[in-house]
Amino acid sequence: MSLEWEQVVVASHDPVALGRWWSEALQWVIVNDDPVVFEIQSELDRLPGMLFLAVDDSKHGHNRLHIDLRPDDQAAEVERLMGLGATRVDVGQGDASWVVMADPEGNEFCVLQAPQAGDT
Repeated sequence: MSLEWEQVVVASHDPVALGRWWSEALQWVIVNDDPVVFEIQSELDRLPGMLFLAVDDSKHGHNRLHIDLRPDDQAAEVERLMGLGATRVDVGQGDASWVVMADPEGNEFCVLQAPQAGDT
């Protein structure tokens, strides 16, 4: 028996807009531009992907699951993401080495520091 990670599923008011935002943020390709089920992947036929599903209800509270991103340059990436429409978020992280941000629909994610020598 094997198990493969297929998707991260994100409930969204506007799957196309949010999916396009994440596609640009991650520099991933759009593999399904359906307005109800929008899908992106790092490259065609490469898993896991992100699937954005249309929902009517709003997000409440902080995410119970979020994505951590590790860029080469944390400060530059935070600025780039803010330019795309992300915002900084305070979830009580204090003086952490990562930056907590939210996408345009309020889903939190973290931008970590660049890898240090010896990191695996």
